[in-house]
Amino acid sequence: MRLLETVASHPYGAPAKQLARETGLALPTTYHLLRTLVHEGYLHRDKGLFFLGDAAERLARGGAQQKRRSMVADTLAHWRDSIGVPVYYAMYRDGEIEVMCVSASRQAPAVEEWADFRETGHAHAIGQCLLSQLDEEARRDHLARYPVRPITPYTVRDDDALLRRLARTRRMEPTVERQEYAVGTVCAAVPITVGATAATVAISLPAHQADRLLPAARRLQTEIGRHLGSLTLAISI
Repeated sequence: MRLLETVASHPYGAPAKQLARETGLALPTTYHLLRTLVHEGYLHRDKGLFFLGDAAERLARGGAQQKRRSMVADTLAHWRDSIGVPVYYAMYRDGEIEVMCVSASRQAPAVEEWADFRETGHAHAIGQCLLSQLDEEARRDHLARYPVRPITPYTVRDDDALLRRLARTRRMEPTVERQEYAVGTVCAAVPITVGATAATVAISLPAHQADRLLPAARRLQTEIGRHLGSLTLAISI
């Protein structure tokens, strides 16, 4: 690891003797480790100089991705505790609804995924919020693969009714859903759009606390505004 770190500090490469000196390793040990790292793809050698290889770059990207995931999880946990609701982060990626992170607790339990979130985007606030950010062609493509079907007595009844509702959705307004996905639960989702990527942060509450939903969603929207820069980075998760 010290060898990798030392090579990384030399963007124009470094020879084995210099790397041995800077790491404090014996030269034979340094040569042995360098050969192994080159063989495994973590380094590559060019004209006697050593550079980071593809495997090391993949490792670095993975570390950066884990750091972003941890940052998102910490942010959601903060909102969960400060607002007192479970918090969900989701994206629309490659034609699919993906719930990337859920922060819940015993005091603020998450909605049980009793029907696949990917297939029931028409019924929950997360899916409706993501679909509202797409153009009509993308919406119809999604519904062609996952057609509207009632899963509670409150679910929208058909594709046309859903499309009309999505068309009426005001930009940057929270999407609210009341018992359409799960009887006894109300949800709200706040849109986050960065370029062509649709994302959302959502909350849920028991139906008997429905009066808390919109105030909590507005508070969440304010918090998102404060952390939009970090969430924008997280969209690349």
